[in-house]
Amino acid sequence: MKPEPDLVNHNPVEFLDRCPEEVIEEKASELALETRINHAFHGLRDYLEAEDTWGVWHGGPLHAQPVAYFSAEFGLHESLPIYSGGLGVLAGDHVKAASDLAVPMVAVGLFYATGYFRQTLDEHGRQQEDYSAPGPEKLVLERVRRDDGTPRHVQVRTKTSRLRIGAWTARVGRCRLLLLDTNVEGNSDEDRALTARLYGGDQRTRIRQELVLGVGGMRMLEALGIYPSVVHLNEGHCAFAVLELARGIMEREDRSFEDVVEKAAAMTAFTTHTPVEAGHDRFTRSLVEETLGPLREDLGLSRRELMELGRVRPSSREEPFCMTVLGMKMSRSRNAVSALHARISRSMWRELWPKMPEDQIPIGYITNGVHVGTWLAVPMGRMYDRALGEDWRERMDDPATWMAIDDVDEVEFWEQHQILRSAMIDSVRRRLSAQQAARNGTKDGKNEQDEGEAAAPLDPSVLTIGFARRFAPYKRPTLLFRDADRLAKLISDADRPVQVIFAGKAHPADDEGKRLIQQLFEFTRDSRFAGRVVFVEDYDINIARHLVQGVDVWLNTPRRPMEASGTSGQKVVLNGGLNLSILDGWWAEGYNGRNGFAIGRGGEHVDPGRQDERDALDLYETLEREVIPMFYDRDERGLPRRWIARQKHAIRTLAWRFSARRMLIDYTFGCYLPAAGGLTSSFAIAGRTLE
Repeated sequence: MKPEPDLVNHNPVEFLDRCPEEVIEEKASELALETRINHAFHGLRDYLEAEDTWGVWHGGPLHAQPVAYFSAEFGLHESLPIYSGGLGVLAGDHVKAASDLAVPMVAVGLFYATGYFRQTLDEHGRQQEDYSAPGPEKLVLERVRRDDGTPRHVQVRTKTSRLRIGAWTARVGRCRLLLLDTNVEGNSDEDRALTARLYGGDQRTRIRQELVLGVGGMRMLEALGIYPSVVHLNEGHCAFAVLELARGIMEREDRSFEDVVEKAAAMTAFTTHTPVEAGHDRFTRSLVEETLGPLREDLGLSRRELMELGRVRPSSREEPFCMTVLGMKMSRSRNAVSALHARISRSMWRELWPKMPEDQIPIGYITNGVHVGTWLAVPMGRMYDRALGEDWRERMDDPATWMAIDDVDEVEFWEQHQILRSAMIDSVRRRLSAQQAARNGTKDGKNEQDEGEAAAPLDPSVLTIGFARRFAPYKRPTLLFRDADRLAKLISDADRPVQVIFAGKAHPADDEGKRLIQQLFEFTRDSRFAGRVVFVEDYDINIARHLVQGVDVWLNTPRRPMEASGTSGQKVVLNGGLNLSILDGWWAEGYNGRNGFAIGRGGEHVDPGRQDERDALDLYETLEREVIPMFYDRDERGLPRRWIARQKHAIRTLAWRFSARRMLIDYTFGCYLPAAGGLTSSFAIAGRTLE
């Protein structure tokens, strides 16, 4: 029996379960697996038991009472499908960085039994969603239990039911992840299904999920004897946690909500992730009362007082309850995720501080970063070991660490990048063949009526552009095709051809995003783009890992200033790829004119149509005048020396700034230690005051 291909590099538990014992024994002998496993085991043990860590020296009070990091999704690995995109992957990288630094942290999320959807496209390019995920017994999870071995549960009341909540746990290095689950005995069928699906269901389902996450999460921590000194809310979805934090303080100290609200807020850090209005959950008065009524009574608040906590204009009876507003009001450390996003957030929420000048509104920023160990290709890591010193991972946030990248031999550097590109293209080809076979009902993906995709697509020697992210209108995934004839000339140029790989999902309720996927699908079937423009289905961490490690150019085309930060382009930098992006999010502060390519000059227009037109023109001109000529400008040895110089400059100037290690250090000094009493609340990081 041969395991299914998608199990090989995804779920190790399911892979081993499906693999016959004799095959395992044979392969173990052939590959000397016992020695390799022992080596990995000892390496992990040394990692977990290390005492001379950054966190030991700088964690202070967090070692007595850790950080509780709440998020609606966590993207840790493709085998645990409890993430949809950037927010979840960022949360996963955040926890991994805390583990590497040994910053004491417990992460809290939800266990979505059917995960996020698996994506396929039908013969017309319409997105099909399949919710099927391995059960917890097929994952590296353990049920949270009492000392007597029985499952541990906590309870949360609503006006209509009493929810029993269990939990699963996983180790993320030195950190612990708790995933709350309502599929337990004693709940109604409706309540058992509550945590089944990520971002599924109606508004009532959403607010009840957020009740389980925030209130249930805090109660599960208490049941486990964990009393955090800091509660970090990763977006508004988990903002109910701070209400339960206040209730717990009230109960322990026998004080009123009014007496403890400032203490709870001082312990809370709130991160906002989006300037897109639809990204901020809002609920009606009736839903809030049905869901939060019992907690409201425990807090001693009237219905009006509770609603005011979630309203920009407290006296407006028509304004719904906004989770982001609750997070803003009930925290004293508030941050956006890039410098530009902080400016937009201060403007967006200025009515919360009506008497304060906009530039003084207390929303700072900590720019997102990525977990290097997750996204760096192994061969690139070995090259860094030789060039930067084997301890470079402990110094990666220091700019001086990366200066030695200039000393790497150009031939070695370029050959390594070409190897990664070829490996990525091989992976993409296999996926394209499999997805075409699924549509055709064949084994090899061949179809006489569709020779363009059936023929081996992509060329490992051609300039390769990648675009992979959630398909949403403001991200403009089809901007490259605004002038299809002009693009066709670039792609089909005999001497300097171009190829583009797309991937991404649209939210199940986003019909416009789905239409964008259909449009792109049609372009892949256009004879002008056959074999040069492809769409890879079912975008996940595994696909992302292959793409960011192998592309030459990473394309990002959001409508400025709607991209809060973005991190996919940061992953590309580590692996020698160059960014071609609108000056939005992290790229607005990272681009220096020599470490990638910019689309436009950072302009904005009140008319979205005009802005799209201008940005498309800038995109074509940048490709024609800068990107393509530089890539194909080769010396007598076949080396694109100007391109290599730009690759190295990108690594040297960006890798240290946009790592999750630097990000976590910023959070520790700027948010966690002040909230825990280890530093004054006015502590500033690199000019970014987070008070």
